[in-house]
Amino acid sequence: MHTILVVFVCLLILKLGTSILLDVLNLRYVQARAGEVPESFRGFIDLPTYKKSVEYTAAKTRFGIVTDLFDAGVLALVLLLGILPWFYELFSAWFGIGIWGQALVLFLTGLVLGIPSIPFDWWGTFKLEERFGFNKSTKKLWVVDKIKGTLIGFVIGYPLLALLIYLVSAAGMLWWLWGFAVFFIFQLVMVVAYPMFIMPLFNKLEPMEAGELKKRLFALADRTGFQAQTILVMDGSKRSGHSNAFFSGFGRFRRIVLFDTLIEQMEPDELEAVLAHEIGHYKLGHIPKMMAMAAVSSLGMFAVLGWLANAAWFTRAFHFSSSAEGQIVPVLLLFMLLSGLVTFWLSPLTSRLSRKHEYEADAFARDAMGGYAPLSQALRKLHKENLSNLTPHPLYSNFHYSHPTLVEREASLRSKV
Repeated sequence: MHTILVVFVCLLILKLGTSILLDVLNLRYVQARAGEVPESFRGFIDLPTYKKSVEYTAAKTRFGIVTDLFDAGVLALVLLLGILPWFYELFSAWFGIGIWGQALVLFLTGLVLGIPSIPFDWWGTFKLEERFGFNKSTKKLWVVDKIKGTLIGFVIGYPLLALLIYLVSAAGMLWWLWGFAVFFIFQLVMVVAYPMFIMPLFNKLEPMEAGELKKRLFALADRTGFQAQTILVMDGSKRSGHSNAFFSGFGRFRRIVLFDTLIEQMEPDELEAVLAHEIGHYKLGHIPKMMAMAAVSSLGMFAVLGWLANAAWFTRAFHFSSSAEGQIVPVLLLFMLLSGLVTFWLSPLTSRLSRKHEYEADAFARDAMGGYAPLSQALRKLHKENLSNLTPHPLYSNFHYSHPTLVEREASLRSKV
């Protein structure tokens, strides 16, 4: 067995072991506190609901462990048995080694490798989420969503992959720099295009109806210096009982989207606080900061791709034949499968930055609302209605959570009054 292959198998085992260890630590930590509602939460959640949130966390954790084990097993088989080179050679024989043919090889191989995970996606939706009352989707809608997602991925991704393969042969040794530029511009376009053109293919987004709530929310936008074009309401209840709000786009294309489930659950002042939090992300420059960090990360990944593209030993280590040397698609396929074994260890860094931004947006909302109570009440309702884990293990939350825990957020809100 090639040394490089051994290294990546070891990385796979290490990632899997660390992930399961964190899951087990978190599960035991949560279940040890399941007997009674922790003192910090007794004012807004009763014991049956709290126990249900613990059960939901436990069910998701166990399901996550099984999924991780299965995914790791599939990846190990693909790497060790030469399945990836087999698919590459089969599809290349069918579609050729030209630019468009190789782009199709790359797309189809990725599509085929995703098939084993489909039953887990189905089970998570129609068994786990349905058991706890969150799933609102039908089996027909689920299938239609999968077909739509695949077709959209093909329409957008196929030409983009072809362009990337073209750059490898046309742009010389610095093709990876041009590839990064194309990829970054594509990301900028998608920030605007996704909520405008793609999301409406799955969900109905409509301007908030005229009324007192809309007046309050636009008044908040005015006093915080946020020029809101519109506030959209999304029919999230079409698929799930979970509630959320998010900000997308930039410049005159920026949009704030509220789930219909969120509007049903919140009082007007709580919704106002949630909107103030989202406005805070915009006013404090969090979106360009995250995009800049993503750009640096993408540049690093393309630089690695540029290096690996000239390293024949890399593809040979994973059972590709000599005919694959000089072809970028085998390198892209391997990078797609293996990069997560490395980026997994960067999760605490990205999560920490994200949590910092959440604290700052919370403080902005508190100041905009003239106190912490509305946002605190909104956060409590979000956690209660979504059956969120109220007592995660600190190591687990530091590694995985993009948002601070409820206790951390409330303590931060109160400490700066």
